[in-house]
Amino acid sequence: MACIIIDMKTCICTFIFFHCFLPCKCVGLNDTTNCTCIYPPPPAPLPSPAPPSSPPPLVFQDVRIAEVYPVIQQFKQTIISDPFNITSSWVGPDVCHYTGFYCEAPPDNDSALALAAVDFNGFQLSAPTLEGFIENLPDLALFHANTNNFSGTLSPKIGQLRYLYELDLSNNKFSGPFPYNVLTATGLTYFDIRFNFFSGSVPPEIFMQTLEVLFLNNNNFMQKLPDDFGSTPVFYLTLANNNFTGSIPRSIGNLSQNLVEVLFLNNQFNGCLPYEVGCLNQTTVFDVGNNLLTGLLPSSLGCMGKLEQLNLAGNMFYGHIPDAICELANIQNLSLSNNYFTGVGPCCKKLIKRGVLDVRRNCISCFPDQRSSHECATFLLKVKICPVDTDVNPCQIYQSPPPPPTWHHARSLRVSSTRRWVAYSTLERLRLM
Repeated sequence: MACIIIDMKTCICTFIFFHCFLPCKCVGLNDTTNCTCIYPPPPAPLPSPAPPSSPPPLVFQDVRIAEVYPVIQQFKQTIISDPFNITSSWVGPDVCHYTGFYCEAPPDNDSALALAAVDFNGFQLSAPTLEGFIENLPDLALFHANTNNFSGTLSPKIGQLRYLYELDLSNNKFSGPFPYNVLTATGLTYFDIRFNFFSGSVPPEIFMQTLEVLFLNNNNFMQKLPDDFGSTPVFYLTLANNNFTGSIPRSIGNLSQNLVEVLFLNNQFNGCLPYEVGCLNQTTVFDVGNNLLTGLLPSSLGCMGKLEQLNLAGNMFYGHIPDAICELANIQNLSLSNNYFTGVGPCCKKLIKRGVLDVRRNCISCFPDQRSSHECATFLLKVKICPVDTDVNPCQIYQSPPPPPTWHHARSLRVSSTRRWVAYSTLERLRLM
């Protein structure tokens, strides 16, 4: 570096290897050897960026809503498919306006607001499990999730939901054994797991629960019904399209004051139809079609005064069709096809002409569309004889019974406004509502 004196008060520093001129200061008047370069001051540091402003705090309508907000948000993160963009509304503190979520005042505090119901019916959401979700909604009363793609297991804590009375997991992808955890949900009155992939046995305790509706159809359950099956308080029961075996318990007659509709069709039930079935004088639908039942039809069937739908088709019943069945005042559909009946009375012939009674594929001579004589003779050589309680008149066992208690869920199923039978609706995948 060299200093070049410009005048007595000014000098300039130069660098040997590149041209860069800086002002310098000389110590003496004629002194060029003692000059010091004056470097410019460093630039002032840039001001620090302002910290990002924090979002305003979420304001919830009630502390109970605040408690379920993180539960919903965590469940939202587990959803892997949402074809209708349902979860796009699950934003912000107004949980009660999220699609599928409904709030009401809880039973223990009329001035509070809580998440009371979740209805995902038809949303087609996909998630690997519901565990960590349902059981963490403490005020939940109804959970409906028909037609989604949920799987996994239910948390044992689901029984701690003190208000839960409706649980619908139908038409999903649940598999494995029966979800035993629901047995601890003592307030449950509506339980629907139809159209899933459950297998194995059904715990006998389920028939002792205070259920009014029990839909187990279209799974792969395999077992006999317990002898005390008649202790169940259900109004609507479907076990159809499974692999239930054994005989229908005689205790079914104990359901005379509550059982309205029952579907046993497409199972492996065998043996004789119990005489006590005739005690079901509140039943409107009784369907045991496509099983392995056999024997003479008990005349007690003529005591089922409210019966509208009777399906015994696809079994191995034989003998004369009791005219008492055809005299039922409310009967609308009587299917006895694909059996081995050999005769009908005058009242039954009238129902055949009206299209109410179907006796195709039987062994009734002079009737069209019957089995061959060889097929009928072969069967009748090895028929099973069933006991007949000829000394019992079931029509007098329960005289003028009181009507079944009002079912407070009937409004959900809308059974009173139309004549569409609830039980048969369960054979469709969609929700009943």
